Amino acid sequence: MTVESTALQDQLDIMRLHHRYAWCLDHRDWSGLAGCFVDDAVVDYGTLGGDLVGAATVADFCRSVLEGLDASQHLIGNTMADVDGDEATATCYFQAQHVFVSDNGANTYLVAGTYTDQLRRVSDGWRIVRRTLTPMWRDGNAGVFAEAAARLAART
Repeated sequence: MTVESTALQDQLDIMRLHHRYAWCLDHRDWSGLAGCFVDDAVVDYGTLGGDLVGAATVADFCRSVLEGLDASQHLIGNTMADVDGDEATATCYFQAQHVFVSDNGANTYLVAGTYTDQLRRVSDGWRIVRRTLTPMWRDGNAGVFAEAAARLAART
């Protein structure tokens, strides 16, 4: 494999990691989501979740936020990665639509922004070491998360 093809493969693998992260969120695959991170990853979801430490903690947090919703759709785009051996930095845009259907009709909340990542290549591919969510804009009813958490709590 040439240097150019290796660099291209790294770019594709990192983009695929970003896509897998979004897919796992929307399909409620919490084990798969944890697998996107190294075990001791640190994730800063800003006002949603501060610094979360550990892949399992990140997955549990996302489950607590999303599980009570009726649907979510996380779209990833414009991935840019700089690879240096087995370490990389990457950014990508996201748009995340969250839907909660209540007796009052559907409530939606859309947030868009950037994920900034530090990544590490491990034996079976790239993993997120540190992720920071930076929102750019929001629209809709942010209260869907509280309603979804109440619904989830009522189920347990």
